[in-house]
Amino acid sequence: MKHATVRFYGALNDFLPPWRRGAAFLHAFTGSPAVKDVIESLGPPHPEVDLVLVDGRPVGFGHRVEDGVRISAYPAFQAMDVGTLPRVGPPPLDEARFVLDVGLGRLAAFLRMLGFDTLWRNDFTDAELARISHGEERILLSRDVGVLKRGEVVHGYFPRATEPERQLVEVVARYRLAAQMRPFTRCLACNAPLVEVPLAEVAPRLPARVRERHAQFLQCPECLRVFWAGTHHARMQGLVERLREVGQQP
Repeated sequence: MKHATVRFYGALNDFLPPWRRGAAFLHAFTGSPAVKDVIESLGPPHPEVDLVLVDGRPVGFGHRVEDGVRISAYPAFQAMDVGTLPRVGPPPLDEARFVLDVGLGRLAAFLRMLGFDTLWRNDFTDAELARISHGEERILLSRDVGVLKRGEVVHGYFPRATEPERQLVEVVARYRLAAQMRPFTRCLACNAPLVEVPLAEVAPRLPARVRERHAQFLQCPECLRVFWAGTHHARMQGLVERLREVGQQP
């Protein structure tokens, strides 16, 4: 039996049992597995790993692990400059676009509320999620670690929180989205960009009190839903402002 000394840093510890967090430990293995397989066998999915060192030297996910080596795995760096060290994590996407698994429907609506192109259906299979994420260069958000470990997935994240608003704060901070937000420009139901429409065009479908109190309306060209700044708008605007504050934090 061969052994490697393994240490995970930062948020990667979230995927480990408590007794392995924040400390080096021995890992037994056979053969010469790829370092990606060793890391994922211990918990963290590869999309959350940004840098891997073997005996202090940066390596790729395909590097073969031999007996007696020391493996150090790091998440994406937010505040630390690691210079020109070669990373296993992908470069940031030019445009943040998302695909979400079945359990994250509320989070999908929040991301659309912020203006982000976000795909979600309650019948996506794991294979479809991985294929869409890879083929359309979308960030896969899932609380199913197994989906994130699929080889096709390049960009992915496991929201730690279970409450949708807290998940949204996580995602905005993780991908530094505050500057890219375009609130209230996308349909919450079907993801299409909204277009401004005159009151006369949609008046027959609006309650009388809405026609009397509002002058600006947006419509989805796909599902024809009409949106206006109703009573929920102030709460959503408050959430947007809190997210902008998150984006200003170092």
